[in-house]
Amino acid sequence: MSEGVEIVGAGLAGCCLAWQLRARGVEVRLVGERRSGEASRVAAGLVNPVTGKNYQPSWRIAEFLPESVAFFEKIGRELGRQLWFPHPVVRLVAEKEWPKVAKKLELPEVARWVERVEENVDGWRAAVWLKGGGRVDARAFCEGTIGRWQIEDKRSKKGRVVRCGGMFDLVAGKLGEHRCAKGEILTVRIPGWDESRILIGGGGWLVPVGDGFFKAGATYEWDHLDGEPTGAGRTRVEEILRTLGVGDFHVVNHEAGVRPIVRRSMPLIGQWQGEVFFNGLGSKGSLYAPGVARRLAEWLVDGTTIDPELDLRAWMDP
Repeated sequence: MSEGVEIVGAGLAGCCLAWQLRARGVEVRLVGERRSGEASRVAAGLVNPVTGKNYQPSWRIAEFLPESVAFFEKIGRELGRQLWFPHPVVRLVAEKEWPKVAKKLELPEVARWVERVEENVDGWRAAVWLKGGGRVDARAFCEGTIGRWQIEDKRSKKGRVVRCGGMFDLVAGKLGEHRCAKGEILTVRIPGWDESRILIGGGGWLVPVGDGFFKAGATYEWDHLDGEPTGAGRTRVEEILRTLGVGDFHVVNHEAGVRPIVRRSMPLIGQWQGEVFFNGLGSKGSLYAPGVARRLAEWLVDGTTIDPELDLRAWMDP
């Protein structure tokens, strides 16, 4: 590929694509600006192997997780800072949920991620310890990438353009219907709290970020898609903290971002109406962005066929 690529958007999608293209010798320009509501600068970077009320393994996680870990470890070495932080994920299960969860744990596709189960945990019916989880420091990754390759404020007139605009492109209607959701997150200091694990339960999560600080969240709001924190959002996340057993905490930051979601929170890549897009990472960008970016880079550089499950055209023109 002789021409360069201009990437419009410098969140997780755009930054991962930049590294994947550079690895293939393609000249890259990142074009973007920091905007209120950008999810990548707010996200906790949580990677959870078994998600949702149905206790399902994340879509194709066995394929995408090793690639994500290897990618962020490699880029972390290049940037001189740790980006991937492995942690067991402890899912707390209430009494009414336990019959359903117990059956799910017997399924081979779920059992492969279970390290152990503790029953009759204080305040909960059980605690399911999952392996393979952790967090990505998404903000450090994006800022480090931007620092490596200065963002330009003008569009290049040469080369291909790839739009990685996240919620901003979706809300503008560039890819049809969307399911974007605003989420509010608190950064809290919790003296003496265990920093070795990620807790999930009560409709939320608690993720250690080092030195006694944690990110806690998150809310879901589908009507007011902006980057403004709200009193109601803070109250809800504080309720989650108390449900998880945290009584003594100090709020040091309150942020909001909008998750770029289409269909079943699965990413999309490819061309539509003359433009190339990478979007739809939802709340799982840390897991999927590196592998999806590689596939898009291969399509751009080598002309490979796009994975049908990721192909934008299949979404826009089913």
